[in-house]
Amino acid sequence: MTDLVFVWEVALSDGVHKIEFEHGTTSGKRVVYVDGKEEIRKEWMFKLVGKETFTVGAAKTKATINIDAVSGFAHEYTLEINGKSLKKYMENRSKTTNTWVLSLDGVDCRVVLEKDTMDVWCNGKKMETAGEFVEDGTETHFSVGDHDCCIKAVISGKRREGIIHTLIVDDREIPEVLE
Repeated sequence: MTDLVFVWEVALSDGVHKIEFEHGTTSGKRVVYVDGKEEIRKEWMFKLVGKETFTVGAAKTKATINIDAVSGFAHEYTLEINGKSLKKYMENRSKTTNTWVLSLDGVDCRVVLEKDTMDVWCNGKKMETAGEFVEDGTETHFSVGDHDCCIKAVISGKRREGIIHTLIVDDREIPEVLE
């Protein structure tokens, strides 16, 4: 019998990761799985509350599961990513990244731009890019298979919008998705 108590999905630049947590409230057992792979296993822990810290993804992003007692034998489980609650982390991430999902040659591709570093990721791989300044902003060029890709960055002219990033693949604009 499994003691699976919580499952989270966390979108990072290298992909969406599934974190599963087993907690045996009678045995004190704690098991953490990341993308189906066991990362932590502790048997027979007498303290039922506490935290488990591990890493997620290619960038080894720090994650912590907090286990708190709510009432009686009930527990609350919260996930922190880089020291922030998952909700706060995802809100912040939506400001620092752009994500596009498209199909190329029958393969689903998830392209992520990290605005602070200008790193581009595609399906978990950091892409080799070439940046150039153009008349109305910058262009970051890269290839996915035989497809020419470009992320254009232009100033919106509106203070609240700032810089607008647009992905163009084979001269076709790809709509951004919100994660």
